[in-house]
Amino acid sequence: MQIKYFYIILIFAKLLTAQNIVQVTFIVEAENVPESSMVYIAGNDVSLGRWAPDGQLLEFIDNKWQKKLQFSKGISIEFKFTRGTWLTEALNDDGSVPSNHRLKVINDTTLAYKINLWADQFVSSKEKIISGQITGTVNYHKNFKGGKIKPRDIVVWLPPGYEENDDKRYPVLYMHDGQNAFDPATSAFGIDWQIDEAADTLIKNKAIEPLIIVGIYNSVERSSEYANNDTGYAYLQFIIEELKPFIDANYRTRPDKNNTAVIGSSLGGLISFILVWEYPEIFSKAACVSPAFKVDRYDYVTVMKNYSGEKKPVKIYLDNGGVGIEEELQPGIDEIISSLETLGYKGGEDYYWFKAKDSEHGEKDWAKRVWRALIFLFGNINSYKLLDVY
Repeated sequence: MQIKYFYIILIFAKLLTAQNIVQVTFIVEAENVPESSMVYIAGNDVSLGRWAPDGQLLEFIDNKWQKKLQFSKGISIEFKFTRGTWLTEALNDDGSVPSNHRLKVINDTTLAYKINLWADQFVSSKEKIISGQITGTVNYHKNFKGGKIKPRDIVVWLPPGYEENDDKRYPVLYMHDGQNAFDPATSAFGIDWQIDEAADTLIKNKAIEPLIIVGIYNSVERSSEYANNDTGYAYLQFIIEELKPFIDANYRTRPDKNNTAVIGSSLGGLISFILVWEYPEIFSKAACVSPAFKVDRYDYVTVMKNYSGEKKPVKIYLDNGGVGIEEELQPGIDEIISSLETLGYKGGEDYYWFKAKDSEHGEKDWAKRVWRALIFLFGNINSYKLLDVY
């Protein structure tokens, strides 16, 4: 009898699971695809490769590129199409970079798209990709090795006047996904944060103090390195024990905690929060842009809710949009803010939160508001007023 009931429960569980799975069929009619090329879909879900440009290969059937994928009912997916790299991303017909395609997965659905132009076939985009457009001076440290993580490139942006003022020392901002920081030529999506332009303008207008920005390239293990797991803590130890000492030894930094900050977006926002929260004796300030505090398999909200220690001497900047995946991130952000306030952190002083309700999840929108993070972390009393005016 017990075996019979077990099988009944098992069958019921399978039926319930099946009801929560939705199939989405992607059909792409693509022009100008070289014979040696393939077409891929890249997106935010694990089935879409977590934004790897070759995340999911489409099959060429009846002169169209097609793929049927299954998703959990109710999730929101965002995606784009490429020929395997972000330098061969699908463009709009006018050559502009399209916004993410978005879908709230409710029912079985077929989506059809027509692609006429690719980034490597558009002259203006190609010139931009080749030349880049960095404001200021940057130094590259290629294939920088870490003890327990994969090697990666490091790019260091120097503030105006760094070479001339050889007796001056500077605070440092460490930035995750560093390939996306300064240069569209190296950015995964062909659009950079333009943090070099923002910092240069704010420094020259004396809205923030001059600072050094250290861009840490990500690796193929980004999704694990930017989380509170063994790989994530190995990544943090790399920053603390290997990268920071190197930067302090080779550049004129102010190495104390009050002059050491970190910034990142999405999972980079999550790991930025973890870094400042768990190592406040080294990092005292963090900017968490569109942070993934509690989404999918990631959850730092529970850690914060279980914290019963004293208030830590840190400053935290938070912001997010309100479109697409940004909606899914909102509950986690709300819970983190609630936890901070429970611990005695005051909005506008210890932490600052800004919501850009019409913004999407990507470098184009993060670039529009990165100045806010810079002002909160490195601004003067007068420049703080700008945060509430604009």
